[in-house]
Amino acid sequence: METTTAAAPAGSWTAVPRWTRTPRPGAAEHTETLSDRECAALRRTAGELGAPPAAVLFAAHLRVLAALTGEREITTGYAGGAAFRVPVTDDREELVRAARRAPRALAASEPDVVFDPGGAAGASPGSPALRVGVEAAGPAYTLRLRYRTDVLDAAAAARIAGYHRAALAALTAGPGAPEAGRGLVSAAEVRYQSERLAGPVRPLPDLRAHELFEERAAARPDAVAAEHAGRRWTFRELEARANRLAHALLDAGLRPQEPVAVIRERDLEWMASVLAVLKAGGAYLPVEPHFPAARISRMLARASVRLVLTGSGPSALPGPRGALAALPGAAVLDAAEVCAASRADEAPGVPVGPDHLAYLYFTSGSTGEPKGAMCEHAGLLNHLLAKIEDLGLGEDRVVAQTAPQCFDISLWQLLAGPLAGGRTLIVDQAAVLDADRFLDTVERGRVGVLQVVPSYLDAVLASLERRPRALADLRCVSVTGESLKAELARRWFAARPGTPLVNAYGLTETSDDTNHEVMDRPPAGERVPLGRPVRNVRAYVVDERLRPVPLGAPGEIVFSGVCVGRGYAGDPERTRESFLDDPLAPGRRLYRSGDRGRWRPDGKLEFLGRRDGQVKVRGFRVETGEVENALLRVAGVRDAAVVVARPAGGTARLVAYCAGERPVDAGTLREHLARRLPPYMVPETFHWRPELPLTGNGKTDRKALTALASGPPDPPGGAGGPGGAGGPEAPLGAAERKLAAAWGEVLGVPADRIGRHDHFVSRGGDSLTAVRLAIRLDRSLSVADITRHPVLADQAALLADRTDPLDHDHDPDHDPGTDTDTDTDTVR
Repeated sequence: METTTAAAPAGSWTAVPRWTRTPRPGAAEHTETLSDRECAALRRTAGELGAPPAAVLFAAHLRVLAALTGEREITTGYAGGAAFRVPVTDDREELVRAARRAPRALAASEPDVVFDPGGAAGASPGSPALRVGVEAAGPAYTLRLRYRTDVLDAAAAARIAGYHRAALAALTAGPGAPEAGRGLVSAAEVRYQSERLAGPVRPLPDLRAHELFEERAAARPDAVAAEHAGRRWTFRELEARANRLAHALLDAGLRPQEPVAVIRERDLEWMASVLAVLKAGGAYLPVEPHFPAARISRMLARASVRLVLTGSGPSALPGPRGALAALPGAAVLDAAEVCAASRADEAPGVPVGPDHLAYLYFTSGSTGEPKGAMCEHAGLLNHLLAKIEDLGLGEDRVVAQTAPQCFDISLWQLLAGPLAGGRTLIVDQAAVLDADRFLDTVERGRVGVLQVVPSYLDAVLASLERRPRALADLRCVSVTGESLKAELARRWFAARPGTPLVNAYGLTETSDDTNHEVMDRPPAGERVPLGRPVRNVRAYVVDERLRPVPLGAPGEIVFSGVCVGRGYAGDPERTRESFLDDPLAPGRRLYRSGDRGRWRPDGKLEFLGRRDGQVKVRGFRVETGEVENALLRVAGVRDAAVVVARPAGGTARLVAYCAGERPVDAGTLREHLARRLPPYMVPETFHWRPELPLTGNGKTDRKALTALASGPPDPPGGAGGPGGAGGPEAPLGAAERKLAAAWGEVLGVPADRIGRHDHFVSRGGDSLTAVRLAIRLDRSLSVADITRHPVLADQAALLADRTDPLDHDHDPDHDPGTDTDTDTDTVR
C-alpha cells in the first residue's frame, strides 16, 4: 500500500515528552559527531535505497519520535516551514520512501519538534521545544539538538541524541541484523531504569507473616490485637483460636499449599480463620458469602477446593449453600464448633517456605471465567512490611479494616496492624455505607490508618465539610483502586493539612500494592503520580517487545521481583500470557499489568490508562468482556457492549448496551447477571439498541458508547426502566423537586431529566452515590432508606412520614390529593 504524507491540522503535532525537574526559560544545544563507521553505514544505506542521506536520517528521527510518544503516526515540523505526517512502520524501505516525499505547507499552529537536514540552516516559526539538525562537513555528519530548557534538561537532550544514533544503527544494519531488533535505549539507561528506579532493597526476615504474628503474640499476649462490634480479642486469644483452627485443618487432611476456602462475614472469626490457613501451610481463598452460587462454584472448582472454613450463618446463605451442595466430598468446618471442641492452643509449627503459596484472589476475567491470582508468602510479607514502613504503623496504632473479603487490600488491612504490634478494627459494612457513621466509628475506635477508594474519600470529605470532627488519632489515609484526582487530594489537605495522603497502586497478581506516593502537601500538578516502587519491587515501562522505552515515554507497566505472583490457578494459558521470565533479571518472574504509564523526571510512575477492556469500578477490577459474555447468554441478546460512564460529579459506573430483534427487559438482564456475577460487576443501567454502533473497520464503537454513557442518561424506558416516549413525569411539589435536584447533583444528571417515578439505580446510583445523597440530604434519609425505597416519589413520601407537612397554600404545583411533600428545610 502506498504511504502518503498529509498536511498537519492545528493542534495535532507530535510532542516530545517533557523531562526536566527545573524548567527555566531559555534554550541550549547538544551536539554529537557521528563516527566514521556510522557515516559510512549511512552513505551505504542511502545508496542501497536510492535515497539521499538526509532521508535516511529523517527516517531515524521519525522512529525516535515514535518511541518517545508511543504513536505510530508522527506529525512533525520540517525545516523551511513545512510539515510531515508519516505512519511509522518497521519496514525501513517504506519509511525512507515516506521520508522522501515532499512535505506540506506548515499549518497555522507551531510544531513541537522540527527536523532540519541542513543543520543551522532554515527557519521555522516560533520556538519549537526541540529542533534536530544534521550538519554535513565533507564525509562527516554532526547531530545538533537545540532545545528549550523549560522542556528538556541537558541529560534528556543527550539521551535523545543517543536515540537518534541507535535508530540510525538499526536502519543501516538492515533487516535481520541484531541491531535492527534492539530498542533505542542504551545499556546505561536500561541499568538506570531497572536499578535506580527500583524500590529500595531490604532484606526479608526468614519468617512468614503468621510467624511474625506469633512473635508479636508472645511479646504482647495481653494487648488487644483485634476489635469488631464491641468485641475485643487479645493477641493471646486470637493466637489460640487460630491455632485450634489450624490443627483442625491438618486433622481434616490439609496438604501443603492446598487452597482452603474461607466463607465468612468480616468478623473476628474471619481473622482467626485467615491466620489458621497460613499456620497450617494452606493457601487462603476468600469467598464473599453474598456472592451468587454460580460464581462461588466456579471459584471453588477452579481452585480444586476440598476444605472449607465457614460458620452456621454464612453457610446458610443462598450462594454458599448452593455452591457447597454442588461440591461433593468437601470437608466443611464450622469455625465456632471447632474452637469450642478443641484445646490445641499451641502453634502447629508447619514448615512453610517463602516460595510456598499463601493465598488466591479471584478477579474478573475477559473470557467470562474469573481468574484466580496466586501469590506466595514472600510477596505477602514484603507487602505487609512495606505498608508498616510507609504508613507509619507501630505499637498501639489502629488500622481500620474496611474492604470486602474479595478485595485484595482486605488482607493487609487485616494483618498489618497486629504484625506491627498494633491492632485491627474491623468496621461493619453498614457503617462503611454511612459516611457519618463511618467517621464516628473511626473517631471512637481511635483509628490511626485507613485506606479507601477515592470515590469514598469524596464522600468522607463531604461529611467532614458538613460536620467537622477532630479525628485526633488519624495519622495517615491511603487511597487505592481508582485514579486519584489532584482536586480531591487538594480538598483533603484543605480539610486535614497535617494528615498525609498516600496514593497506593498495585495489582492482585503483584501481591497488592507495588507503589506508594506519600504526600504531605497538595500535588503541584494536575496528575497525582503513582509514586516510586516499594521495597524489593522493580517496575519497568516497556514496549510491545518488553524492551524499556525511553525515559518519559509511554509504555506498558510491568513488574519484577518478590512481589510477582505464581500465576492463575488452573489456567496455564492465561498464566503464560501474563507471567514471563524477566529479560533484565534472569531467574525472576515478570508480570505484564496491562496498565500504561510513564516515568516522571522525579523518578515516580504516572498512570496513563489501560491497554485492554479492564476497568476499575469503586476499586474493583472488572473485565468488561466477562460481563458481555454473561449478557450474550441471555435469550434474545444478539450483541452486547459494556462501558464505563463517568458523569460530571458522579462516580464511575458500568453501563450495558444490548442489541437484538426485540428488547429484553432490564429486570430480566439484571436478574440473569445477578445469578452469575458479583454485585459490583452488574451494570447499573441497561440500554437497548436495534444495532450497536460500529467503527470503520466493523468493530463495536466503544468510544461512541462511552461518550453516550457519560452524558445524561436516557429518560427511563425500554431496557432502562419504566417510562414513556414523552420523557419522565416531572416531580410534584417542592420536596420532590428538591430531591430531584439532590439526585442530579450526586448522579451528574440535569435535574429536569429526573422524574418522580425514576429508580435511583436505573439512573446510575450505587452504594457510594447513595452515601453522597444521604450526606446531601443532611441524613434526612439513610443509605438503607435510599436502597429500600429507590423511587424518588417514595423517598419523598418517606420524608413526609418523618417531618411536618409543608404549608402548600403558595405552591401552585401541589396536588392536594398527595402527601409526598415535606418541609423544605429537610432537603438542602
